[in-house]
Formats: sequence, C-alpha cells, structure tokens
Amino acid sequence: MKSSFRIVVALWSGVVLGSQTLTPLALPEPLRAHVKSEDFGIVTSIRGLPLGVREALQTLFGSNTLDIAEPGAEFQATEAIGTPKLPTRRLLVAGCSEDHCLVYYERGGAERTWRVALFHWTPSATRFEWGGIASRGLTSVDAVRKAALSGAIKGPSQVW
Repeated sequence: MKSSFRIVVALWSGVVLGSQTLTPLALPEPLRAHVKSEDFGIVTSIRGLPLGVREALQTLFGSNTLDIAEPGAEFQATEAIGTPKLPTRRLLVAGCSEDHCLVYYERGGAERTWRVALFHWTPSATRFEWGGIASRGLTSVDAVRKAALSGAIKGPSQVW
C-alpha cells in the first residue's frame, strides 16, 4: 500500500511540476456528491488526525518526519537564513468524517501557499484522493469544503 501510494504521489507531483499554470481542480462527481453530504467533525490538532492520515501526509510531503506545525504554532513561513529548524507547514483547519479527512494547511518558503488535501481513510487503509492550492483565509471545515465544491481549488504548481 505505502509503495503504491508513493508511486502515485511521485507521478502526480511530476505531472504537476511540469505544468506551471494553475487551473481549477474539480472534485470528480461521485466524490463531490459524497463530500457534499458528509458531516466533518472538527480536528483541532495534528494528533487529532487518524494515524493513517498522518502517515499519508508524511508520504505526501516526501519527508522522514511529519513536517507540519500545530495550528497557531511557529513554522518556517519564509526562507530566512539563521532561523531554528521549524516545520515548513502549519495546520490551519482539518475535519474528519466516517471515511474522509479534509486537511487545510499553510506551506512556507519563498512563496507561501495554502493547500487542501482530501484523504479517504479507514482503520485498515488510507489514501490521498484529491487536493491542490487554495486561497488564504479559510477559517472552518465548512469554508474548506465550500471551496472544494465550488471549484476554487487549483492544481498545485509545486510540491506539497
């Protein structure tokens, strides 16, 4: 499972990196209908996410550790030299239903971006299903879901 997930992420990232134009990234219709009807419970910390989702995020990020700070915590928002090693991402909003988790986070660096990732999860398996670049300032799981359903999420032009 993990190796096939990495291959899919690597291939998808390679396609994304080859295209610098940000285009709307629509949810496939069956997934769209499912997400629209789901009841997402609020998750307020990284530890509140299911273990499978945390592992899938780490794989998506391509890092040896889960490189994401808690909501409101310091993170490496810029590429400042001489700062202590901080996570390059920060969780902003997350929510999980019975079989999906929606994660909205901020990625620092030379150009700060806001990302959305949707995972299908069960206690036995988790997989990345969809995601891209979002606008800044989404403050609730409902706002993230509305952005996903409206077509406001764009295809990412960089790595996760």
